[in-house]
Amino acid sequence: MAGGETTKTSEKGDNLRGIPEAQFVEDVEEFMSKESGGAEEVIRRLDEQLSKYRFMESHLTATRTKLKHQVPDIKSCLQIIEEMKARQDSTEDLETRFLLSDQVYVKATIPPSNKVCLWLGANVMLEYDLDAAEVLLNKNLNNANTKLSQVISDLDFLRTQCTTTEVTIARVYNWDVRRRRAEAAKTTQQRKN
Repeated sequence: MAGGETTKTSEKGDNLRGIPEAQFVEDVEEFMSKESGGAEEVIRRLDEQLSKYRFMESHLTATRTKLKHQVPDIKSCLQIIEEMKARQDSTEDLETRFLLSDQVYVKATIPPSNKVCLWLGANVMLEYDLDAAEVLLNKNLNNANTKLSQVISDLDFLRTQCTTTEVTIARVYNWDVRRRRAEAAKTTQQRKN
């Protein structure tokens, strides 16, 4: 697990974010005696469960990617605020370049100020004083890091569930193949007698 963390599970085998735990089948014969339908039906249900795990995994991977990009952006904003705070008492303008779009930077001259505008998303930008902006960005950074560690933990849990489900599918399939071969051999033996 990432950072030595473990994924917490509830009493019914789900982790705390509602991802159900896959059942590891130790004894396939006993498992199949409890299941309704044949091996094909059980494999179909397990395959459906595996598809759900894969969907959750792709969603969490996208979330992890978004958060991995968000954390450096927040850190960059905090560095800019620190620089602005350091130059706040200065009368010199700050010359810098900022990212306008992908790989397009624009040169800017920033006069000393104790205010900064933060892009909050959804076409919303608000003006904050430097201290309030720093507090907000630190809070957002902590939230993003916490969410990132949760997502990484969930991804580890999901990978384990995918592997367990794949192993169960293989074991049920192999059990069914052995059962069919035994039936075929038994039928062949009865025909000979």
